[in-house]
Amino acid sequence: MRNLTSSSDSRLASKVASGIAGLCLTLISGVAHAQEFSLFGGGSRAGSTNTYTWAFNYQEGLGQYFAASFTWLNEGHIPDHHRDGQMVQLWARIPVGSPKFVLQAGIGPYRYFDTTTAEQGGSYSDVHGWGVVYSVRAAYYASSRWITQLQLNRVHVQRGPDATSVMLGVGYQLDAPNGTGPRDWASSRTTNVTNNEVAVYLGKTIVNSTSSPAALGGAIEYRRGLMKYLDMTVGYLHEGTSKTARRDGITSQLWATRAFFNDKVTLAAGAGAYFAINENENSESPGPGAGKFSGLVTIAGAYRFSDHWDARLEWNRVVTRYDRDTDVIFAGVGYRF
Repeated sequence: MRNLTSSSDSRLASKVASGIAGLCLTLISGVAHAQEFSLFGGGSRAGSTNTYTWAFNYQEGLGQYFAASFTWLNEGHIPDHHRDGQMVQLWARIPVGSPKFVLQAGIGPYRYFDTTTAEQGGSYSDVHGWGVVYSVRAAYYASSRWITQLQLNRVHVQRGPDATSVMLGVGYQLDAPNGTGPRDWASSRTTNVTNNEVAVYLGKTIVNSTSSPAALGGAIEYRRGLMKYLDMTVGYLHEGTSKTARRDGITSQLWATRAFFNDKVTLAAGAGAYFAINENENSESPGPGAGKFSGLVTIAGAYRFSDHWDARLEWNRVVTRYDRDTDVIFAGVGYRF
């Protein structure tokens, strides 16, 4: 495993948090207003290998002929590479024949996380880097809400194989236009999406290694709305005890967030820092992550079932520099006040 000094690790946390937060906050006027949510799945080819691929996608209209999107892309299992990450894309779009059928072409940066075969003598390595994704998409707006889509991606990365993928998608317009076709601009609001909220979570932590050991984890967080579409959270994360390690610490994130259906449903993307108070490799002594900063990237959704209570889902990615990245997938309940 790789080990770094505290100062270099602090610089890493700053770069990771700033870089990925930039991806989210660039879209506060875009993804924060995202009226389309889509799920994609399909096949990918990297080198001579075929594998699967899937994605979550938010898209927001920037007028009739342009759009912006935020995507969490998983590229499947390429030999010696398990790669996924987040990308922001700008799209040019044009209706063909009728408002229901739209062709799009997009391009944007890709922040990827790749579990690879060992570097420097370990059993595996968590490699991070930047790439670019080129995409073309054909979308059919079957109604004022539902969308069927076919998308082609070309992925170029700094390290590892480039990939080409084809995906089918199903989308839903959260802010439906008056007729068929995509919405030019999303609706606005005059109040914050969030005031104050406390939430508790329980779920699974999965270490991003070749064996993917899992553990039961939990968290508590306080959320505060700073602006109409911008939240901040401070929390405590316990990742549980797996065959590899036990880790817990303090988290803080900024969130681009948006509410739909009379504020019943909330969607958000967050990025920030995670300070590990304890990390033990199944021993009494601290592990390599104790006292270090890591990055934290999250996508989340909530459903409000009363004036004060809501149910929440979160998918967190802990981004380290010592080959201990994790996926932390939580369900929880929140109290708003």
